[in-house]
Amino acid sequence: MQILVDADACPGTVKEILFRAADRLQIAVTLVANRMLKTPRSPWIRAIQVPQGFDVADNRIAELAQPGDLVITADIPLAAQALARGALVIDPRGEAYTADNIEERLSLRSFMEEMRSSGVATGGPPPYAAADGKAFADRLDRLLTQMVKTRK
Repeated sequence: MQILVDADACPGTVKEILFRAADRLQIAVTLVANRMLKTPRSPWIRAIQVPQGFDVADNRIAELAQPGDLVITADIPLAAQALARGALVIDPRGEAYTADNIEERLSLRSFMEEMRSSGVATGGPPPYAAADGKAFADRLDRLLTQMVKTRK
């Protein structure tokens, strides 16, 4: 059991929450990004730097994901790949991607891409707020409690 993080666009708040959880629960946290990342010295925390390129980090995370792992990402196609491999997936705002909602998310993403390509300004997600960090921490705590019980 490990936590894999799509770290290129992951908020610092989320990383800090994950670092504390890794040491407290002795769970491996792996951050994957296409740039060097600073991580605290811990036997439970590591960073993998992948080459620059479209979806290189996402592909590496998908390769590493195993049943029972937890993947942190806002990337919907990566979430779908991780779910297909048996991992649990949440985004940095604490929202869970599941088998029940991933197809809808992929369809909505595709629709929004079509809108943007036709020139419609769709905007982006709202700025990351303190409430988002709290929602993430709450969801992570529930999932980790469940995962640790399963591990024992």
